[in-house]
Amino acid sequence: MNQENFGFETQAIRTQLERTQYLEHSVPLYLSSSFVFEDTEDMRTSFAEEKDRNIYSRFSNPNTTEFVEKICKMEGAESGYAFATGMAAVYATFAALLNTGDHIVSASSVFGSTHTLFTKYFPKWNIETSYFDINNPETIESFIKPNTKILFAESPTNPAVDIIDLELLGKIAKKYNLILIIDNCFATPYIQNPVQFGAHLVVHSATKLIDGQGRVLGGITVGREDLIREIYLFSRNTGPSLSPFNAWILSKSLETLAVRVEKHCENALKVAQFLENHPKVKKVKYPFLKSHPQYEIAKKQMRLGGNIVAFEIEGGIEAGRQFLDKIQLCSLSANLGDTRTIVTHPASTTHSKLTADERLAVSITNGLVRVSVGLETVTDVINDLNQALS
Repeated sequence: MNQENFGFETQAIRTQLERTQYLEHSVPLYLSSSFVFEDTEDMRTSFAEEKDRNIYSRFSNPNTTEFVEKICKMEGAESGYAFATGMAAVYATFAALLNTGDHIVSASSVFGSTHTLFTKYFPKWNIETSYFDINNPETIESFIKPNTKILFAESPTNPAVDIIDLELLGKIAKKYNLILIIDNCFATPYIQNPVQFGAHLVVHSATKLIDGQGRVLGGITVGREDLIREIYLFSRNTGPSLSPFNAWILSKSLETLAVRVEKHCENALKVAQFLENHPKVKKVKYPFLKSHPQYEIAKKQMRLGGNIVAFEIEGGIEAGRQFLDKIQLCSLSANLGDTRTIVTHPASTTHSKLTADERLAVSITNGLVRVSVGLETVTDVINDLNQALS
């Protein structure tokens, strides 16, 4: 049978390493730091990359290879490389492709650590970043300079759940010969495939929905083969590789990604609909609510709305703190994409070091709450949110 014609779920389950002589049904763990050679010629050809084989687990490992192959098939990408964390994937992807004097055009609504890379560390190497407002995409081209090399965005964004038109970004990247990189963490390969809209590279924090159970850290970048080659060479020498154990966990997690994400999204939509009708909630943002400013774009490029709901409470920062203190069932955590529903108040926690103006610039109001909706009975989650809002 032609495996290329298999559906998403079949690919996720049946893409695996060849069986060993023990004919195992589930892929084993390859907890080995290195691999042996048959003779000196085998060593020579391996290090010369005249053959594709495992040498050292900082370079590659059977478990990481399987995980990468699965994500590549899910995203429609040519190649990929797996990392120890999502931020390792972000950093290595940019660092491998940028040179002194290059310029990045990025959406202003990016993960806090990515923002820190752009504003604190990359300027050390004379790499500049210009931010555009994701709600005003018509301004993007005005930020492009002769030395612009990368166009970057998250969609949906963290934590305000804004959406940007990936097809538009693809057209801009093509027009100006830019490398388009999309952080697809919130959507996962099941919901959205940026490569279809012109993205050259797609980045994930596998720690989130890909693992889905709050167990391990991991990251991955997939995309165009020549760009992945540069990322691989950089990472091979700098060492941010994913451990075989975590790769094994993440590869097994992908087998249930579709069914998990379907339920996450079903629950999240019900939570969003409940919050939209609550008298103490000023505003709710969820991609598949018709009230979302980019609802039509979300419907065009996303299969489902994701598991993240953002809403604004009347009363600002103090009301947000009080809400979190009254939560009983849901978890207070900095993670997301877990089986357990997690609530976060960005203005008093994850983004508290930003000024009020800086938070507003990325759609983080004082009363904004982010909910990563889990897999519990959804009425139990809604009841907990309701009593915390009372």
